[in-house]
Amino acid sequence: MTTFVDRVELHVAAGNGGHGCASVHREKFKPLGGPDGGNGGRGGDVILVVDQSVTTLLDYHHSPHRKATNGKPGEGGNRSGKDGQDLVLAVPDGTVVLDKRGNVLADLVGQGTTFIAAQGGRGGLGNAALASARRKAPGFALLGEPGDAQDIVLELKTVADVALVGYPSAGKSSLISVLSAAKPKIADYPFTTLVPNLGVVTAGSTVYTIADVPGLIPGASQGKGLGLEFLRHVERCSVLVHVLDTATLESERDPLSDLDVIEAELKEYGGLENRPRIVVLNKVDIPDGQDLADMIRPDLEARGLRVFEVSAVSRQGLKELSFALAGIVAEARAAKPKEEATRIVIRPKAVDDAGFTVTLEDDGIYRVRGEKPERWVRQTDFNNDEAVGYLADRLNRLGVEEELMKAGARAGDGVAIGSEEDAVVFDWEPTMAAGAEMLGRRGEDHRFEAPRPAAQRRRDRQAERDEAEQEYQGFDPFA
Repeated sequence: MTTFVDRVELHVAAGNGGHGCASVHREKFKPLGGPDGGNGGRGGDVILVVDQSVTTLLDYHHSPHRKATNGKPGEGGNRSGKDGQDLVLAVPDGTVVLDKRGNVLADLVGQGTTFIAAQGGRGGLGNAALASARRKAPGFALLGEPGDAQDIVLELKTVADVALVGYPSAGKSSLISVLSAAKPKIADYPFTTLVPNLGVVTAGSTVYTIADVPGLIPGASQGKGLGLEFLRHVERCSVLVHVLDTATLESERDPLSDLDVIEAELKEYGGLENRPRIVVLNKVDIPDGQDLADMIRPDLEARGLRVFEVSAVSRQGLKELSFALAGIVAEARAAKPKEEATRIVIRPKAVDDAGFTVTLEDDGIYRVRGEKPERWVRQTDFNNDEAVGYLADRLNRLGVEEELMKAGARAGDGVAIGSEEDAVVFDWEPTMAAGAEMLGRRGEDHRFEAPRPAAQRRRDRQAERDEAEQEYQGFDPFA
């Protein structure tokens, strides 16, 4: 089995934010010294970082579930909870991050490049931070937000300047071994190379990397052989080198047909049409190989291809090939646009942008979507009436009640805040005005003691349906 893995599905989950604390300072002769509940800590992020010492995604293949730590809850005495620890995952240079639908989220190239794969949840505010002139001693605190959780796909695309392509046993690994200090596995049977091999070549003042793509055979782009697994590793290269075997022992093959087959597979894969090509006629140290090279060289040059005759054994033509590749790589590097520092673009929100929307759905529910309303709902403890009243006050100040009126909502209509999966649904009561003066004992809100006619009507209809169902079940048609 190979220990090289270049594509994994990773399940990442950031840490949840810690809950805020609802506490009152107490000491001798000061039974009610004011709120002193601390804030909850932030949940840890899941961060991907490029580490050039890492060459495979094998660790994530064996352990695909990764989670950061949660933030600690706040405590009394104005003690804030500890932030969760970020989880840093090292990935190889050239890793592409995609979502489940195949959309590219990040292309991580270069040592130290980072990407936050999952954002930690915010910590909830304690009642000390919620105190105000009108709400001097809040009997509640905000809950911590849950951290992001998602499934991502990591794909490794080798960062190489030159890619060697060709049939199995064409001599690609041998060329890398003599051009660089790499020591790949070499044998005389097909599919000897099971993983891409990388080598560093120095030609004059130019230093470049060279890689081979194993297992290209007819139908590789559709999954035959090993080619489909490794074709992604040639996407970043500056030049493609066709390695043709001039001493093949298979009678039904010849270098020209090998070239046509590999070109067809590259075209089927797509995205490599504009890369410069070089043809290497390998194994010319064998007499029959030299004769075949002399026969097909005019045909290859007639196609506009540069041709080099080389031998990995006798090292014939390797110096010329190395400097030719260095020249192409240098030109490609010079033609690339210079990387500029990332410009920080500030896009302030419009003055009249409330940051939420109200839509009427087919089932008669008014749905409120927006970053702030949804975050506030997640942070609310619905077992505490005062916390729910505080949420109502915030939504009213944001303008949600006004937008509901404009949308045609009436008292008793259903309102949902959030997505369909985790929405909070309630009966809208437009008379619920904001005001801390309406608060009663700690943890209570008199506004929730008022009758709720719409909810009562729904309960009555449900009771009627249950009664009718019981009568139907007890009905005997033969009585």
